[in-house]
Amino acid sequence: MGRVTAPHQAPATPPAELPTTLGALRATGHQYRTVKQELRDNVLARMRTGEDRFPGIVGYQDTVLPEVERALLAGHDMVLLGERGQGKTRLIRSLGALLDEWTPVIPGSVLNEHPMRPLTPASRALVESAGDDLPIGWLHRSMRYGEKLATPDTSVGDLIGDVDPVRLAQGRTLGDPETIHFGLVPRTNRGVFAVNELPDLAERIQVALLNVLEERDIQVRGYQLRLPLDLLLVASANPEDYTNRGRIITPLKDRFGAEIRTHYPLELELELALVGQEADLVATVPEHVLEVLARFARAVRESPSVDPRSGVSARFAIAAAETVAAAALRRSGLLAGAGSARAGHATPGGVDRAHPVPDVPVARIGDTVSVTSTLRGKVEFESGEEGRETEVLAHLLRTATAETFRARLAGVDLSGFTALVAEGGVIETGELVSAVELLRQVGTVPGLAKALDRLGLGDAPSPEEAAAGIEFVLEGLHLTRRLGKDVTDSGRTVYGDRD
Repeated sequence: MGRVTAPHQAPATPPAELPTTLGALRATGHQYRTVKQELRDNVLARMRTGEDRFPGIVGYQDTVLPEVERALLAGHDMVLLGERGQGKTRLIRSLGALLDEWTPVIPGSVLNEHPMRPLTPASRALVESAGDDLPIGWLHRSMRYGEKLATPDTSVGDLIGDVDPVRLAQGRTLGDPETIHFGLVPRTNRGVFAVNELPDLAERIQVALLNVLEERDIQVRGYQLRLPLDLLLVASANPEDYTNRGRIITPLKDRFGAEIRTHYPLELELELALVGQEADLVATVPEHVLEVLARFARAVRESPSVDPRSGVSARFAIAAAETVAAAALRRSGLLAGAGSARAGHATPGGVDRAHPVPDVPVARIGDTVSVTSTLRGKVEFESGEEGRETEVLAHLLRTATAETFRARLAGVDLSGFTALVAEGGVIETGELVSAVELLRQVGTVPGLAKALDRLGLGDAPSPEEAAAGIEFVLEGLHLTRRLGKDVTDSGRTVYGDRD
C-alpha cells in the first residue's frame, strides 16, 4: 500500500546512443518481445539482483506481491480485489516501472507499433518501402501506461474506439483501419492498461473488453479489426461489487488469469510505516502520537459500529496524522499571536514590535481530538449508529490512547505525576497553553526522563517535545483512572486528583 502517484515522467529526449534507424536497431541484436515477455524478463532480472520490484509498496511483501509476481511470470492479466484505500491503484501503477526504460516505435504510430512488428497496413507499407533506412523513435516506459477510471457514462468509443466520420467522408472505406479513431486501450498497445473500479462499467461496455482479453483484437461498430494488441490488462474492484452484486459479467471474470485479494496492514508496525511514508506533515508528530493514530485506525476498522463492507481506507490514518500536525501548527500560530498582543499592550509608549519566539510546532495527544469530527466522513457507519458517529470515534480514540499508554509506559513509575495534583493541585494544558507554561507547572518530576525515553523523545528533548510527552502521560493516567480531568469553557484541559 502507498500513496497514489503518477508514473515517473519521461526524460525530455532518449539517450543519444540509441539506434535511430531500423538497420542500426537490427545490428544491435535487438529482439522483439511482447509486453508480457518483457515484464517476465525484468521481474526475473530484479529477483536475481535482489532489487526491489515494487518500491514504495508497504505491507504486501509476504502476501499480495508474491501473487502479483506469479501472475506476471505466468503472463496473466489480473484483477485486484480490495476495499477502498488498500493501495490497489498504487500497486497497478508500479507495474509500469517493470517495463524496459526505452522501447523502439514507428514514429507517429498511435498504436506504438514496433518497427519489427508493424500492425496497420500503412505501417507495414512504410516498413517495406523504407527497409533498414526506416527512422525509428523511442518511447519511455512512463508513456506506456494507460488508465481509465470506470464510470457509468464510459463508452465503447472511450475504451476501444469509434469510426471517424470525417475520414469516411474523405473517401476511405469502413474496412480501412485509418477510418478508426482509436480509444484508450489500443493507444496503450505495447504497454500496461488499467481499469479502475471495473464493476462500474455498464455490462454492454464490459462486453467490448472480451476480445481484448482473449483474442487480443478489437471490434468497432461490428467491424472486426485484425489488429493483434500487445498489452497487459489490469483491473481493480471492490469485493462487494465483484462478488455480490454481479456487476461484472461472467465471461469477463473468466478471462482474467489471476484474481488477487488486497488487504489493510496486518500489523501495527506496517500501519505506522505506511503513515510515516505517506503523510505530508506540517509539524513534528512524535512517535507515540503516530502510534495512537495507527491504533485508532485499526480500531475503527474492527469496530462493530462500522460497516465492514465499505472498509476504512489507509488514507484515514494518513489524513489523521496530517490533521494532528496542522492542529500543532495552528497552536503555534495562535500562541505567537497572543504573545504579540501581550507584548504590544505592555509598552506604554506604543506597540512593542519585538516578536516573541513561538512554540516550535510539535503535536500533542490533545491535538488528536480534532480528528473525530474532521474525519467522520471517511467512515461508513452501520445504520443503527446514526447520530452517534462522533461519539463512537471519540471512544475508539480514547481506547487507542490507553492501549498506547500501556504499551509504551508499562512498568514506569509515574507516581511523581499523581503527587503533583495531590491535595487539590491541578495541571492545565490545552490549545493555548505553551510548552514553557506546561513545563513550569510540572517542574522536576521523578520518572519524567524515563517516560520521555520510552516515548522515543530521547535524552534531551526540546521543550515542545517534553510538553508533548508530559501531556500524553497525564492523559494516560486519566484514562487508566489515576487522575481526574475536566475541560473548561475556554477549552483548557485541567488534570487533577480523582477525588
